Amino acid sequence: MPSLLRSFEVSYLRKWSLISILIGVIAGFGAILFYEGLQLGTHYFLGHGAGLYPPDSGGTLEDTVVWTPPTRLWLLPAIVALGGLVSGVLVFTFAPEAEGHGTDAAIRAFHREKGVIRKRIPLVKMVASILTISTGGSAGREGPIAQIAAGFGSFVGSLFRLSAHDRRIAVTVGIGAGVGSIFKAPLGGALLSTEILYMRDFEKEALIPAVIASIVGYSIFALYDGFDPVFSAGEYHWTMLQIPFFVLLGVVCGLIGQLYVFAFYRTREIFSLLKVPNHVKPALGGVLVGSLAVVLVLLFPEEGGAAGLGGLGMGYGFIQLAIYNHLPIKIMLILIFAKIVTSITIGSGGSGGVFAPGLVIGAMVGGTVGAVSHLLFPSIVPYQTIPAFVIIGMMALFGGVAKAPIAVIVMVSEMTNDFTLLLPSMTAIVGSVILTGERSIYHEQVPTRLDSPAHMREYFCSLLSIPKVQDATRTEFKRLSPDSSISEAVLAMRHGVDALPVVRGDSLVGSVSLKDATDVPIEKWKDTKVGEIIKEPPVIYHNSSLFEAIEKMNEMDLHTFFVVDREDPKRLVGLVTRKDILRIYSGGIE
Repeated sequence: MPSLLRSFEVSYLRKWSLISILIGVIAGFGAILFYEGLQLGTHYFLGHGAGLYPPDSGGTLEDTVVWTPPTRLWLLPAIVALGGLVSGVLVFTFAPEAEGHGTDAAIRAFHREKGVIRKRIPLVKMVASILTISTGGSAGREGPIAQIAAGFGSFVGSLFRLSAHDRRIAVTVGIGAGVGSIFKAPLGGALLSTEILYMRDFEKEALIPAVIASIVGYSIFALYDGFDPVFSAGEYHWTMLQIPFFVLLGVVCGLIGQLYVFAFYRTREIFSLLKVPNHVKPALGGVLVGSLAVVLVLLFPEEGGAAGLGGLGMGYGFIQLAIYNHLPIKIMLILIFAKIVTSITIGSGGSGGVFAPGLVIGAMVGGTVGAVSHLLFPSIVPYQTIPAFVIIGMMALFGGVAKAPIAVIVMVSEMTNDFTLLLPSMTAIVGSVILTGERSIYHEQVPTRLDSPAHMREYFCSLLSIPKVQDATRTEFKRLSPDSSISEAVLAMRHGVDALPVVRGDSLVGSVSLKDATDVPIEKWKDTKVGEIIKEPPVIYHNSSLFEAIEKMNEMDLHTFFVVDREDPKRLVGLVTRKDILRIYSGGIE
């Protein structure tokens, strides 16, 4: 047995190593194309169009602070609307499943569509998301790259003619490779792909393949873009005296997270009720998002209008400003609600992810709580500790609403290249997860593997493998002889039994079913003997599992089997029907 197990593990790893490397290579190059598309689109649409060159993340304070507010502010609503319009026409014409934030579609493909994603989806999703985000739509890279790379995984699964089970794993591996690549978080991406499918569970079979693919994809992307993390963490220190403040941060993140999820799905409901074509709904969302940004910039011009402009695009540069302690409390507080409102982008049908908006909201919540804590308790929460609150806020808020606390903690740690905040982040994220409860930003998540259609069969099979056929066997039924009439046989079939055994003495010699009887004209039933229409009896051993019985019933399309002794297959023990098997799992209720 140990040698067989080792042989299985070796073959499993060989197969998935090859597939995972291939998915990782495709995801890595796909991430490069997507990233460059976003960079170029932002430069031309927002830069040349509105004169807006937003701050970027990952640089020094001097690099981040030196950014250009828009010189043509009034053009923003039109530019965001244009991106939404072209994206909407593209998506709803060629691939409606590419609408929205993408991750949900990938999760749905795993649970409900046997890992099948149409081949056109990656391309349509990539172009539509570039158009939405680079024109100022409030969305992120996670959803699109998850669906794009999941599509790659599905394609590889079809290429290798994988089973539905393995194709689902390939989709999961694709999610991990895509997210791990573009966010430079290989371990976090792999963990996210296995955790994000469920509210309280993991897809453990996909973990090792996802790690392999994520490392490959990350290596390819980082060789192109550099190995620097997405955010520069700066310098800060935390102490155990600050733990209660991090717990408070988790509570606030949980409450704001609930508001974010509610606003997101309420927006989707409102736009679904609008009596306008789906193709133009993202444009309407774009007008509202762009107009909100203009209004906030005019009302709050501080920091170059960050209160309004932080609601556009991904907003990572404004997270970087918060990490560098360069945003006032008022601006961070406004940005929390501005970013929640701009969920209109995705809610209206725009193409983009919810990860970036969630990180921005969490960062601003963290910065606000940290700054207020510093004002009230400067000796316990010094000014230099506020960036720690910003980073932990990102983890706590999105980890709670995504129901992926472990993956998000690891992922944000990799994105900041700082693992020193693990303990305070864990204390914060507990409160967030508890308070968000069953509210998740991902509608297609299911509670556990047991609730997933992808695993329903294997759990059902496991349950059926425990009881045996003898536990459901009937012993009281009519036994026919070859000389019995068809009329007598039909009258004896009842209670879910559609076939009866034909015996000679104690030996089973055949069977007759209701279908066999109906092949004979009804007026001849009294005069026709069972022996004239006798068939080979479908048999099952008394100590076989109920799963085996169900499998044979499905294979032969029969409802009744005759139970025989394994040592003496001619000795009839009883009969079993589908109804008898179901009775075992319904507490004996007929």
